[in-house]
Amino acid sequence: MNGKVWKDFAAVGALALSAVWAGQAGAQTSEVKEKPALYTYVADWNIPREKWADMEKSYAPQQKLMDKAIADGTIVAYGRDVTLVHQADGTTHDDWWSAMSLAGVLNVLDQLEKSGDSTSSVLTTATAHSDSVYESRYYNWHPGAVKDGYTYTAYYRLKPDAPDDAVSILSKRLVVPLLEKLLADGTLQEYEVDTQAIHTEAPGTFLIVYIATHADGLDKVNAALAEEIKSNPMGGVGFQSMVDLSAHHDDLDRTNATYK
Repeated sequence: MNGKVWKDFAAVGALALSAVWAGQAGAQTSEVKEKPALYTYVADWNIPREKWADMEKSYAPQQKLMDKAIADGTIVAYGRDVTLVHQADGTTHDDWWSAMSLAGVLNVLDQLEKSGDSTSSVLTTATAHSDSVYESRYYNWHPGAVKDGYTYTAYYRLKPDAPDDAVSILSKRLVVPLLEKLLADGTLQEYEVDTQAIHTEAPGTFLIVYIATHADGLDKVNAALAEEIKSNPMGGVGFQSMVDLSAHHDDLDRTNATYK
């Protein structure tokens, strides 16, 4: 349902295009500013079902290292996810951490490798593994921890003729204003709009990611999107004109995370 509502907004947004954007160039975008780069390292794993309990136990030593890295300012967030909607060729678990520099995320990676955590016995049972490094200029969070939250990730790909600043346009005119409201009322713990810092996927890939503290937060995001479509049908951003919706897919995970 969540992906459908985003697609519905995209279709409506295509009606607005440049004439509407020009009229919106003042108030809304003046409140949304590009932030310093936030980098996130994500390690994805496909772990056999009989090893899932062992995977959970393996996080304890890693958490101590991550807590220290947050305390000394090396990173600003870390977490782990368990996939809720499985795919035949997908992953079952991931762990991730975020820093305000590439050096920050790579320093933690180096510490994990030296500690032996990245070669723990349960990880050696993985049937698939991949890593990604993302960069975000549009993000926000509440400090603190979220336990058993829900991470929704929407993957998109820009069309070849999309403007160079397409992700910024979409973030400023659609994504950030909407998700900031949901962050402010406590529905969300965090959100970000990511692009790849290290390009391991097709060019033009970007992600809209948010963490809901409770399951009903996903419904609230759906409702907010639907209301936006209803109340302002001609105020969209021409999403469909810039995004190849045939490449779209979503992930839903159970999340434990800590933010500085």
